Amino acid sequence: MDLRQLRGFVAVAGAGTVTEAANALGLAPASVSEQVRRLEQSLGVALFERTPRGMRLTEPGAVLLERARGLLDHAEEVRRAVTGGRRRVRIGALEMVAAARLPAVIRRLSRRRPDLDVDVRALTRQDLLAELAGGRLDAALLLDAGPRVGGLGFDPPAGLDFLDVGEVRLSLVAAPGGDTEPLLVSPRGCSIRLAAERLPDLSRTPRRELTSIATAREWARQGLGSALLPDFAVDGDLAAGALVPLGGQDAGALALRLVWQRGREPALRDVLYAMAS
Repeated sequence: MDLRQLRGFVAVAGAGTVTEAANALGLAPASVSEQVRRLEQSLGVALFERTPRGMRLTEPGAVLLERARGLLDHAEEVRRAVTGGRRRVRIGALEMVAAARLPAVIRRLSRRRPDLDVDVRALTRQDLLAELAGGRLDAALLLDAGPRVGGLGFDPPAGLDFLDVGEVRLSLVAAPGGDTEPLLVSPRGCSIRLAAERLPDLSRTPRRELTSIATAREWARQGLGSALLPDFAVDGDLAAGALVPLGGQDAGALALRLVWQRGREPALRDVLYAMAS
């Protein structure tokens, strides 16, 4: 068992296929397959079930995955200690969160950990979770709800831990004197759309699907319907009177949730604390 085999194994576990793992590692698929085969041979257990849809972890594979990430993190720490290299942290966020909320988190992290180099990527939630599972991101900021990752209504990969680092208030709004129907919604799967689907008072309201939260906000400003909007998109309009809250509907809030792969806490604990506190 060597580090190259562990990297190949972790990449396949995250990507779900040898081909995607090979693309992420910059290797030929045959090389990654050989790494996994040799690792299984050295341990004497099958780490994956080979299915038509890809590679699925066996029970021993799931046990190894959590520990393999820790081993790779420790190896990287040793390399930095010997070479004097700076630590690099890769953080992803939903695009609207990256624009509105991530700067404050990065500023806090930079102030408390000036020794870090921070890479930031803005992605869709599906891509964020795939990059996180594949080990190409260390942590990601999502909008979510409830006591588990995916409580808002999406399916996360297995093995994620989380910490809520803030909240995003939601408001149901319309233009003064404008139409309150239809409900202007973002595309299916968007966090704010999922939040709207959780509100029973909106279940029978006619809907018009638009391309983004920004478009829904602008159409609402033009009096073409109501919209459920996050605080960072609507607070300025509420203060200026361009939009007004609709009474009788408590829209609640979503959690600003920092997620990472279980088993990486020892390597990320200080970073996660600096981002969250």
